[in-house]
Parts: sequence; structure tokens; C-alpha cells
Amino acid sequence: MEDRIHSLAHHDCDSGASLQHSCSLDPSIACERERPQEVVAAEKASDSSTSQNGYIHSIETCGTVDGPGLRYVMFLSGCPLRCLYCHNPDAQGKPHGEIRTSESVIKEVLRYRNFIRRGGITISGGEPMMQNEFVHDVFRRAKAEGIHTALDTSGFLGHRASDAMLESVDLVLLDIKGSDPKTYRETTGVALQPTLDFARRLSDLGKSMWIRFVLVPGLTDDETNVRGVAKFVAGLKSVERVEVLPFHKLGESKYEQLGMRYQLGDTPAPTSGQVARCREIFSTEGVTTH
Repeated sequence: MEDRIHSLAHHDCDSGASLQHSCSLDPSIACERERPQEVVAAEKASDSSTSQNGYIHSIETCGTVDGPGLRYVMFLSGCPLRCLYCHNPDAQGKPHGEIRTSESVIKEVLRYRNFIRRGGITISGGEPMMQNEFVHDVFRRAKAEGIHTALDTSGFLGHRASDAMLESVDLVLLDIKGSDPKTYRETTGVALQPTLDFARRLSDLGKSMWIRFVLVPGLTDDETNVRGVAKFVAGLKSVERVEVLPFHKLGESKYEQLGMRYQLGDTPAPTSGQVARCREIFSTEGVTTH
């Protein structure tokens, strides 16, 4: 699938993002840089009690892998990346699908409070930061109810996460898919630097992180690429957990259903020896993996 979404490429604007206003550098991206700050502040204040709409891909009510404990996991639609091993290709592109309000989401989450009391809510995707205002409002409401919050993101649109939003996030599950820019673009279709910038920002803020690295034979398993990820992670200050995730083909059937070509059809899952070697590389850089 060649329909790269160039309009969402990082443009080094750190002014914040609002879905209601376009950016002078790229009209397809929302931006507040040139708008009077008193107007921005007034709009944000008025929006604080207003439920936001979001496009939902799917929901898992008792997830066990996307954060600590049992979790209500909400997968949003919309993603600028084209990861070769994506298991939700139907969530790529612009946000689409079922529309839910942040208020209705929290009402449903509260029905599972007894089950997730030692877990919480995780928002995944797709790429959640394509719907940053919706994510912010869901997390704001969740924190008001004493519910642990986790954001599962590629970090590519991390510049859309305001400091206020990150205050409502307890944990960031950050996918770092490689350290070599060329390999990263081949794997995802986008640039690596925005993810690294977001990771450093989270580290500086002391925001808890779980780092995820997917080991794909012939793609991300080059020792230089793996060691580069390990060295970068070793330099972050707030990483609580690092996960090496072996490549799998569980999403392959979705490509067939969508009439899309699955480019990793001939790629095998990594052997136990390859996984062990990857973990060893992380360990030599002082990083313990799970």
C-alpha cells in the first residue's frame, strides 16, 4: 500500500496542536502558533467541560499486555504510519469508524472498575495522537475517577501531546521500532527523529515509560540497529520496562480481506536463539528486557 500520508510528517513545530485550526506550515495539520494566546486559552477553558468525540476501531475490556494489571484497552482508528507488520491495517489513514464521546467512554469504563482496579485504561491504535484532544479528555476524566492511564504510541506525533495532556498520563507505552533512520523508514514509512525527540521529552519530564521493540528477521534484527535502540534506551531516565516482541503474522488475514498486499508473508517468526541474542545485546548496554 503506497498511500503514504506525507501531510502528517513532522515539521518541527512545537507550539501545540488543535484539531480546529490549521498550520501555516502544513494546512492539513492543526496548529496554534499564529493564533492569539488569549484566544487559545479561552477556547481550552471552555472545552474543559465539553465531551470530545473520537473514532473507535475496537475495544478490549480485559487486556493483559498493554500496561500493568487488567486493562480496558481502547484502540482508536487513524494512523500516519505504514508499519510492514501492522496488525490493524484497517486502522491506517484518517480517523474513521464508530464515533464515541469521551463521556460515554468513561461511563463504560466505570462498569469495569472492579475488574481493572489494579489495572486501568490504555488508549492504543492506530496512532492515538491523531485524536489528541479526545485522548486528553478521556484521560482527564479517567484520572478524576482515580483510574490509571496508559498511552500506547509510536511517538511520531508526540509534538501533539501538550504538557497538560501528559499530566493526565501515568504511563507511556512507546514503540521504538529501530535506531537506523533508513531501516525505520523502510519499516514504518515515516521518519525516526520525532519518536526519539518524544522519548527524550518524556524522560526529561520523568514520565514513566515502557519501551517496546519488535524483532523482525531480515528487517529490524541487524545487530547495529538493535544495539542502537539499546544504547538510546539506556540513556533515558524514566524507563520502567523494556519488551522485546517477536514478530508474528496474526494480522495477515486482515490484509487479504482488505485486498492489500502483505509484504512480510515470507518472513519467519524469530527463533528462540534470535530473540535470546537480541536480549543479550540489550543486556550488554545495561538494559534488562522482558
